[in-house]
Amino acid sequence: MSAPDPAAIDALLARRLATGADPVLANRRGSVLFDLGSTGCWTLNLDRGSLTVRRGGTPVPSTVIRTDANTLASMLEGKDTGAASYLDGRIVIRGDLSLGLHLDGAFTAHRPPTHPRAHVVTPLGVRTTYIEAGHPSSPPVVLLHGLGATNASLLPLILGLAPTNRVIAPDLPGHGTTDAPRWRYNAAEYARWLSAFLRSVGVERTAVVGNSLGGRVALEGALAMPRRIERLVLLCPSPALRRFRQFVPVVRLLSPELSRVPVPYSHRAVKAGIRLMFSRPERLPESWYDAGADEFIRVMRDFRHRRAFFSSLRQIYVEEPFGTRGFWTRLRRIQTPALFMWGENDVLVPKAFARHVTSALPNSRSIVLADCGHVPQFELPEQTLALTQDFLAEEIAA
Repeated sequence: MSAPDPAAIDALLARRLATGADPVLANRRGSVLFDLGSTGCWTLNLDRGSLTVRRGGTPVPSTVIRTDANTLASMLEGKDTGAASYLDGRIVIRGDLSLGLHLDGAFTAHRPPTHPRAHVVTPLGVRTTYIEAGHPSSPPVVLLHGLGATNASLLPLILGLAPTNRVIAPDLPGHGTTDAPRWRYNAAEYARWLSAFLRSVGVERTAVVGNSLGGRVALEGALAMPRRIERLVLLCPSPALRRFRQFVPVVRLLSPELSRVPVPYSHRAVKAGIRLMFSRPERLPESWYDAGADEFIRVMRDFRHRRAFFSSLRQIYVEEPFGTRGFWTRLRRIQTPALFMWGENDVLVPKAFARHVTSALPNSRSIVLADCGHVPQFELPEQTLALTQDFLAEEIAA
């Protein structure tokens, strides 16, 4: 298949930009450099609803997308998605990962319903961006990412579930491109936001899949909305600590306002931290770690998002495990069918929690994934997707 020439790329970009900016891009400012190798470079400029494109590069682009002319043409024509091309290695994204993903489908004239597209709503007054894929009439499933991550960390499940479900994956408050209000960021606040978010996207009843912090939010949502959340899939959810609580009094005294002072994150250190979350980091391409580190550093440049990150981290550590309001005490009240997946080599949420969950929720199901870390949807994507699909499709006895 011959590659489109520069004139053909010009025409495709011009045709798509003629449709204007969607609501998510209408609020964005920045530039995207499309590096097509030997075919040339194009720069897309975004200025709060104004979109322009020209041949050539730009000194400091917000996002760099490296691919080939055929792949870009396929995406612009609506035949393929940027998310799928990113996962299979046909495109590499550096810089503002969210901007790259929000472009996915934004300029396609006839995109199939399974193609991801970005939207924005304002539950509780919090401007919330989310990715949606799948037919609007399909059974809904909401995907919630972990602490310090974004909905990009759920891409394998977003694409995998889209053929059979209406998949909705928001950036949680304080994360990604969603606003970071001045909250305590405890589980109850997240659950209130989740309830309002479901109303905003027109979902009455849904399954919820959550990874890490997203799993904790999903559990709190099931406690607060037992009739609205029908099933839970928890991927290495972060529970209240049962041990190593000797520093809780000290941590309670630490103010999230301390995060006002910028922390000099190095790309190398952040990348090394991300790699620690995997049992075998070499399973993932280096470009994914680079993109993840870029995105974390970008988000943490904003004080409000730093405050949200450290507030959420603080709440995870200080949450009471037992007592009337304790996590493990309240967990026993959940009646929602739940599937827990734990990583055998997870350094953040040890697999030993499976035993405690089984004791608290004897009707739930726990699976320990062999040779897996904290992010099973990326480390073992096929197995995680298959287990999730089977559980969502399973008949549950009344």
